[in-house]
Amino acid sequence: MRVLLVEDDTMLGKATAEGLRTAYAVDWCESAEDAAAALKTTPYDLVVLDINLPGKSGLELLNDLRANNDEHAVLFLTARDAVSHRIEGLNAGADDYLIKPFDLDELIARAGALIRRSQGRASSEISCGDIVYNPAAKQVKKNGKTVQLSGRELAVLESLMNNPGKVLSKTQIEEHIYDWGSGDIESNTIEVHISALRRKLGKDFIKTIRGVGYIIAS
Repeated sequence: MRVLLVEDDTMLGKATAEGLRTAYAVDWCESAEDAAAALKTTPYDLVVLDINLPGKSGLELLNDLRANNDEHAVLFLTARDAVSHRIEGLNAGADDYLIKPFDLDELIARAGALIRRSQGRASSEISCGDIVYNPAAKQVKKNGKTVQLSGRELAVLESLMNNPGKVLSKTQIEEHIYDWGSGDIESNTIEVHISALRRKLGKDFIKTIRGVGYIIAS
């Protein structure tokens, strides 16, 4: 899962990005203008948005997004703790609201809940056949037994299991699991992770659609 963090405070932005990266791929922008540009080119599962930004405010950015029928899940971060401010943000189309200072564990939990909601899932677990994945616990079970996966293998698995019945191209998977700080990605990296997942979860669990991409077997 990939998150866009929009926060102009350098120290807070760095700390928040590092905290979120324990669970997600994270891109960090320091202005609404840069965030708007990122949202046009990159698929995000959640936007964590500060209200008080230089230039255009986070509230103005959200108004622009919703006016253009952009349905990204948005969690507001703000030091403005008056009830009227929270109401204003929620009425503008924010999905949740967290007041600074905040606990990183709570932010990660709220982020997970918003992503589940945007995907139409009530449960924290994702199931497909005999495979059950708990994103919050980063735990995978096959026939009730825990299977150890690397962080990247978990990210690839989550991308596929969050899109049941849908073929994802290698590029789409890369966009979901790598952020701007990931550096150069080897051309066969996704293939290597897919091969490892098949070895650990079953060779027929992930199907290859030649020339298109990968899909979880039904």
